[in-house]
Amino acid sequence: MHILVVEDEQKVASFIQRGLEGEGFTVDVANDGESGVELGSKNNYDLILMDIMLPKMDGLEAVKALRANDVTSPVLCLTAKDTVEDIVAGLDVGSDDYLTKPFAFAELLARVRSLVRRGTQERGAEITYADLRLDPVAHKVWRGDSEIDLTAKEYALLEFFMRNPETTLTRTMIAEHVWDYTFDSFTNIIDVYVNYLRKKVDRDHAKKLIHTVRGIGYVLKED
Repeated sequence: MHILVVEDEQKVASFIQRGLEGEGFTVDVANDGESGVELGSKNNYDLILMDIMLPKMDGLEAVKALRANDVTSPVLCLTAKDTVEDIVAGLDVGSDDYLTKPFAFAELLARVRSLVRRGTQERGAEITYADLRLDPVAHKVWRGDSEIDLTAKEYALLEFFMRNPETTLTRTMIAEHVWDYTFDSFTNIIDVYVNYLRKKVDRDHAKKLIHTVRGIGYVLKED
């Protein structure tokens, strides 16, 4: 799952990013409203956390701009303002939920999971390809009747493959979606993780599903 955090307070942004990454999410951070709109419009995020008081463009204007750009990602607004009028204003421009500062990380995580679950359910909770089955709500994967034990990053990588089956995915595409937009796609870490994943998914199976496209990247397909 890929989340965008739009927050100008460095300590708050770092706190949220570390916490969410510890829960297995991939997190990008923007420090002003304009950058948030740019990233949110360019990438397909599963959730956007939007502070209201932002430089260059405030959070409400940013949400309005994202919706005008046909961005449908759920938006959770973060703000110190907690009046009914403030909450209504946030919802009216297209946000999906509202969390007032200060907040406990456990509460933030519960809101995040709820909104992400809502989004995955709208897309269909389970994803299947061949005899692979992935539950994006429970973060579980099976091949046939056997559950596969994956790390958070292996899971994110496989989900990206399964949402784009029979499509050649370049290392840059994988880096931007599974890691973040600043990741150096020229390192061999992607190849290392694909090999980890391939061993878990294809080992002991005659039919291999994860294939290398020489000089380009990888593809999930049946032989």
